[in-house]
Amino acid sequence: MPRSVTVQASASVNAAPDIARIRAGVRSEAETAADALAANSQNMTNVIDGLKAMGIEAKDIQTSNFNVSPKYAHHRDGRAPEITGYQATNEVNVLVRDLKSMGGVLDKLVGLGANQIHGLQFDVSKAEELADEARREAVANARRRAGLFAKAANAEVGDVLEIREGGAPSFSRGPMLEAAASRMAAPIEPGEQALSASVTVTWELK
Repeated sequence: MPRSVTVQASASVNAAPDIARIRAGVRSEAETAADALAANSQNMTNVIDGLKAMGIEAKDIQTSNFNVSPKYAHHRDGRAPEITGYQATNEVNVLVRDLKSMGGVLDKLVGLGANQIHGLQFDVSKAEELADEARREAVANARRRAGLFAKAANAEVGDVLEIREGGAPSFSRGPMLEAAASRMAAPIEPGEQALSASVTVTWELK
């Protein structure tokens, strides 16, 4: 069998996030399902209209959850639960393309009636281009290590026999930021994210 050397290597590229995703919504309560839905619909309409007025396009606002359900009172004496009212929930995912406006968007959401802000996630829009850079560096690292092993074994690195990527490149994202609905002009710091890629390469040894 021909002699070969197989090396697994990885590389990472840091990037500053340039977009962010927010999941926000409105929860309304009333004695009847119709009243809860009416109040919720009005508040959510205000939220969506306000976001569009800030320059966020309709394509960047997507409904992610809608629910109308009864509220129950549970009795300790064994009686069956009793319906005490209804609650309506409507949530949207918002893509913010201008991070400088993030604090204002959060403040606007709360001011317009969004009383549920479940998460803020930063992301990089050109992640695939950065992934290619990480892949190239990973292959270069593998080639350097293969040369080291070959030299130690009194051999030379020949042609590439096989290249396998070790799974999809991944970003080391920060945690989702959770926030209760309160009046705020939040300072937001996106920081940096690292995109990592790994490869396994086999070379012929001469």
